[in-house]
Amino acid sequence: MRQNTSIVRAACYMSNVSMSVAGNLSPLLFLTFRELFGISYTLLGLMVLVNFCTQLCVDLLFSFFSDRFDMQKTVRIMPLLTVLGLLVYAILPTLMPDYAYPFLLLGTVIFSASAGLAEVLISPVIAALPSKNPEREMSRAHSIYAWGVVGVVLLSTLFLQLFGRESWYILAMLWSALPLSAFVLFAVSRIPPLQAQEGGEKRGGSPLKSRVLVLCVACIFLGGAAENTMAQWCSGYLEGAMNIPKLWGDIFGVALFALMLGLGRSLYAKFGRNISRFLLLGFLGAFVCYLTAALSQNAFVGLAACALTGFCVSMLWPGTLIYTADVLPQTGVAVYALLAAGGDLGSSVAPQLVGSITDAVAGSTYLQELLGTSLTPEQQGFKIGLLSAAVFPLLGILVVSLMRRAVKRRDTQTQVPDTQTRDAQT
Repeated sequence: MRQNTSIVRAACYMSNVSMSVAGNLSPLLFLTFRELFGISYTLLGLMVLVNFCTQLCVDLLFSFFSDRFDMQKTVRIMPLLTVLGLLVYAILPTLMPDYAYPFLLLGTVIFSASAGLAEVLISPVIAALPSKNPEREMSRAHSIYAWGVVGVVLLSTLFLQLFGRESWYILAMLWSALPLSAFVLFAVSRIPPLQAQEGGEKRGGSPLKSRVLVLCVACIFLGGAAENTMAQWCSGYLEGAMNIPKLWGDIFGVALFALMLGLGRSLYAKFGRNISRFLLLGFLGAFVCYLTAALSQNAFVGLAACALTGFCVSMLWPGTLIYTADVLPQTGVAVYALLAAGGDLGSSVAPQLVGSITDAVAGSTYLQELLGTSLTPEQQGFKIGLLSAAVFPLLGILVVSLMRRAVKRRDTQTQVPDTQTRDAQT
């Protein structure tokens, strides 16, 4: 039994690393695709949007129809979809360069669907495994994703530097070994039973009709927004607003952010407790970091604030999952899918909103005159755009406070009838 648990847990970890490949490989190859295939920046940006929208569609599909799926079979097939997506992504554009973009988009849709399945299914699999400390196991599983991002950025950058951008397709095929390993591990193990949706809640009512769940979805929406806005914009911000070269922006921006993300999750996995307090402090710290990064004129301070944001937001997404499992313990895959949908929606909407604000400020002569700084229009746009993103952690502080209050009120209301029943029996 213990050996089976270890194999399933290793397969889940490998699947989370595969998710980091699916989410971060394309942005590292954007300039390569532009040079080799002449793909515009607009179409390249569309690949990121397609990635998140595909994951969001999968999340919503499982939110409403999770009872229609065989969970064990879906978990086992999931890594093969990642393998298929990466092979389509790597091989077909190389064989037919005139149709490179449609094949890149097709590969993106396939491995993004697998990433969406992983978001929905890996957390309940981890939660179903026997453990002395389920909270720390969940945190550790999510820290693997962050360490995976660090590895993908550093190893991919090193590979392209050593073998040239023309070898990008070999890199993509090499990364497919990770989900293939996950498939083998899942195939030789016994996956614990997963409930699509359980009917009752430990402290009353259906989880899907709970006001607490609505607040949890809002929390993970804002957590996903706070995390992925900085994850997607820190490299461009450091280059465009702080004049840091792109190579160093990628290494000290994206990789250092991911490093701090992984560090925060690993530390909680080892020492953490009282997750609601961590959520509150995480949103507060992220708010301060966003303000510092946006308002600072010093490149080092801006870089440090971007990196520290990774540490502050590290537990916002997995922490919401942990908190939801604690206060709504009779939840199944449907609830995890709904939470994943909320996180993906925040991850999609927030970076796009910041980009729109950045473009609007940079292109407005009136705002340039009103601000009257020595910065270029692009630098002003970046700073105002990043400053606007501070609203997400600020709202997160409010939502966590409401969430804690709602749980306390619910528990008080459920305890009173129990007391009255015991008094009547006496």
